[in-house]
Amino acid sequence: MTTITAALDRFDRLVVWAMDAFGIRFARLALGIVFIWFGALKMIGELSPAYDLVAATVYWLTPEIIIPLIGLWEVAIGVAFLFPPLTRLALLLLIPQMPATFLPLVLLPAVTFTVVPWGLTLEGQYIVKNLVIIACALIIGGTALRREHRDRETARTEPIAVVVAGR
Repeated sequence: MTTITAALDRFDRLVVWAMDAFGIRFARLALGIVFIWFGALKMIGELSPAYDLVAATVYWLTPEIIIPLIGLWEVAIGVAFLFPPLTRLALLLLIPQMPATFLPLVLLPAVTFTVVPWGLTLEGQYIVKNLVIIACALIIGGTALRREHRDRETARTEPIAVVVAGR
């Protein structure tokens, strides 16, 4: 290997290591921030840019009541994503929330599309980006069993290590 190739290989390994070491933590933080921020805006009221869209989507409910409740739900999702032991709660809360965010695509196509089904308005793009949130949630959720397994293995080996060290 040439010196440049070896240096690029080391750099590549460092970058991949960093992504592996911090990717899930950053995804948790990012989802937590987004849900807490967007939820808090809904709780405050008309400060949320999604207020009118949500009100028009769930037109059969009183917006002054339902939008702050949706905001509270989103804040709960965000807080749960920030704490790994609450991952399952975050996912459970996300299950009804995410499909509901896609309702305007069906109920309000004039608001979400310039040309159905491909030309998205800004509101439509705001909704479709939730596919990225779903993907992040699936990746984070996929680590829950791995984390539990690792914690169980640590719990099994710690007493043995203490006994061996105590001899």
